[in-house]
Amino acid sequence: MALDGIVTRAIVSELQACTGQRISKIYQPSDHDLVFTLRGAGGGRLLLSANPTYPRVHFTERQGINPSEAPMFCMLMRKHCEGGVIESVEQIGLERIIHMRIRQRDELGDVSAKILIIELMGRHSNLILTDAATGTIIDGIHHVTPAISSYRIVMPGFAYTEPPRQHKRNPLETSREEFAGLFRQAAQAAAAQVGGDESASGQEAESAGREPAGSPAEAATAAPSPLDDPAGWIVASFSGISPLIAQDMVRRSEFRTAEALADAFEATFSLVRASVFTPKTGFNTKGKPIFSAVPLSLFEGETKRYPTISACMEDYYGDKAERDTVKQRVSDLIRFLSNERSKNLKKLDKLRQDQEEAQDADRYRIYGELIFASLHALKKGDREARLVNYYDENQAEIDIPLDPLLTPSDNAQRYFKKYNKYKNSLAVIDEQTALTREEITYMESLLQQLDHASLNDIEEIRDELVSGGYLRDRSKKGKKKKKPSRPTLQVFTSSEGIEIYVGKNNLQNEYLTNRLAGPNDTWLHTKDIPGSHVVIRSESFGDATLEEAAQLAAYFSQAKQSSSVPVDSTLIRYVRKPNGSKPGFVIYDRQKTLYVTPDEDRIRALPSALRS
Repeated sequence: MALDGIVTRAIVSELQACTGQRISKIYQPSDHDLVFTLRGAGGGRLLLSANPTYPRVHFTERQGINPSEAPMFCMLMRKHCEGGVIESVEQIGLERIIHMRIRQRDELGDVSAKILIIELMGRHSNLILTDAATGTIIDGIHHVTPAISSYRIVMPGFAYTEPPRQHKRNPLETSREEFAGLFRQAAQAAAAQVGGDESASGQEAESAGREPAGSPAEAATAAPSPLDDPAGWIVASFSGISPLIAQDMVRRSEFRTAEALADAFEATFSLVRASVFTPKTGFNTKGKPIFSAVPLSLFEGETKRYPTISACMEDYYGDKAERDTVKQRVSDLIRFLSNERSKNLKKLDKLRQDQEEAQDADRYRIYGELIFASLHALKKGDREARLVNYYDENQAEIDIPLDPLLTPSDNAQRYFKKYNKYKNSLAVIDEQTALTREEITYMESLLQQLDHASLNDIEEIRDELVSGGYLRDRSKKGKKKKKPSRPTLQVFTSSEGIEIYVGKNNLQNEYLTNRLAGPNDTWLHTKDIPGSHVVIRSESFGDATLEEAAQLAAYFSQAKQSSSVPVDSTLIRYVRKPNGSKPGFVIYDRQKTLYVTPDEDRIRALPSALRS
């Protein structure tokens, strides 16, 4: 279910706890999201997302990774809101618009008020900071220029304009009787229109006390026919109601009468008016995951109930938004790496052909020697020479192609040159074949790492490709990129309480294996399969920890979907990096091999955290 006005009201009801709390820190982990760290009674982390696919606002427990340099909008928010106190949080009608009033004292001691406007409207979602006194936009996380919209502009210095009103009725201000009357009125108008009697339709509307054009009642009659599509009529006539809620009302009323539908409407909105919410997630009749802030009859099978709407949304959305962003960021890297891998595979085929041809170099030496031995029998202009092959046990004759433009001696010299060329190229071909195989393995390892990459991991992989000369540096000239002193690693805790570190890319693998791990720590990696370096940071542990570490190594590898994956384990002291090798490449010995089948549920059950 998409976030609607009812869910927004549940969020705003929960956010009343923020009133009086101070914003101690502001972060912007992505292009669409802000995170406020609140200080005060019941403080926590508040996520405000203008993601075009997953817009939302809720408290969060997730510890995301923030960029090393704060974006411009984040810096502006810190200037105007960090250290400020949240005075109020309110919803505009039953729309998906939230106004958060923030009072802050600046460096001169002057008190000013700002309003952060949170618009949760799909691809038009936005976070807009305005001056409370003048209504002037200070800035928005997404700019809307005149070229994008002629109705309103979201740019610094412009007056804030609300999104276009749809002239729908506010269901919170609609009684059961009014709902039933509007339904009957719209049904009569639809029936009259079908009958083709426009004048009768106008008289019925007037006798029913129709309101002026552009009013909520006018919008209701312009909606889909309540008789043919009652759910569509509800959505088109009332603000803040999603199709899911409308369908649920129709189902509960069994669409017997207008009064029955009005009862279902009142049953829902009596709870919403009283701010009584029961957040749940589950599946609808088509097996699609849904969530709701009010009771639904559309849930099929088991449902999961949550103490707060924040907990519900955190669980429902999970890492969907981040995974979508990762897919967008990673697509160009996947395309580049796949192309590089394909080029190297073609190069490997060509080298194999050259090697097969070079293996036959002795044939050209024999041709040259046989021609030299028979110069007296050959002349310029001959296209072929049939000569006895003295190197053959049976002294068989062979046909040797000749260039008619060259003398017999020059033809012999040409074959000797060809022989020397191929003889010398064998060593080069072997060297190039080894390098090409290494490139293919490297590209495959990076492609595997992108399967599990976070936004931070993607940037580290991109930096690695830039430093390796594969990609151009996209950062501005003269602007040095601040690099973290150490990468952030994911740390799992085994069932025995032992920490297991996992590297998600080559930078993390290098740091984990060559710098962080101690000589007696245990190192694991899938055997001959691209994957993550895994380290058990303990000298004493049981079989359960070893098996769980092997599970992690198999899961974070190219063999994630396979069974009986071989995983090597050895002590760090037996792992070493060859000079001049690619990042993340190591050799090892004295290993033992375990065979495991990756179990995602088991891995998800292990407690984990990010640590730098």
